Amino acid sequence: MRKTLYLAIIIFALFISDACALNLDKMKVYLMSGDYKSAISEGERLIAVNGRGYGADELYYLLGLSYLKDGNYLRASDIFEIIIKEFSKSSFKETAMVGAGDSYFLKGDYRLAMENYRRLVSDYPHSKFKALAYSRLAQCAAKGGDIALANNYEEKLRQEFPLYKPAALSCEFPLSGKFYYCVQTGSFLSKANASNLVSRLKQKGYPAYLEVSSLDNKTIYRVKVGKFQSRQEALKLEDKLSHEGYPTKVCP
Repeated sequence: MRKTLYLAIIIFALFISDACALNLDKMKVYLMSGDYKSAISEGERLIAVNGRGYGADELYYLLGLSYLKDGNYLRASDIFEIIIKEFSKSSFKETAMVGAGDSYFLKGDYRLAMENYRRLVSDYPHSKFKALAYSRLAQCAAKGGDIALANNYEEKLRQEFPLYKPAALSCEFPLSGKFYYCVQTGSFLSKANASNLVSRLKQKGYPAYLEVSSLDNKTIYRVKVGKFQSRQEALKLEDKLSHEGYPTKVCP
């Protein structure tokens, strides 16, 4: 009789677990195929049905990733923060910190972005995302104008992960090497046009050069002048080039 009762309890528990489990297959298919709006729609529907069921942390992660891919950085950061704050034991917490950091970065909130990357390094010192966090921290520091701090994180990255090749979150940043200030005088889809501008600037005695990056699966050719340790030096050059009629922008 007692064995029968135990068996009944186990079967009931398994039934309840399966009933509460979230079926994320459809959402994953949408996400993997690049149909982020459908993934978002399915994710929001599942949250409304059973947003705290078994596998809810994965649901929130997939939803946050979908919003991030779709360009809704505000909603993405909110979703990732839910995982960080409400699912403290979740296996998705580390990736949620990266997702939150990237969402804030893309919104232009570098302070909150750095908080998440730093929290990742502090809370998970052996995280597989530690090298990525250093790379992102360097980018945030450079965006915020702290070149010394950016180079400090770059140095940590080289020392602790000498074989790591940082993936640029923003096309304005180098993949590796020292950060510096420069003046951008043009951005082109045509390499020939960019090279012509470099040649004209060099003829006038300016230390111009070409930087190649990608944006929305397109190759971008940026014309830049100078490599300075201080923003003030770059601003002086920008003022001079601007007076000569060039479109200018100071970049880290």
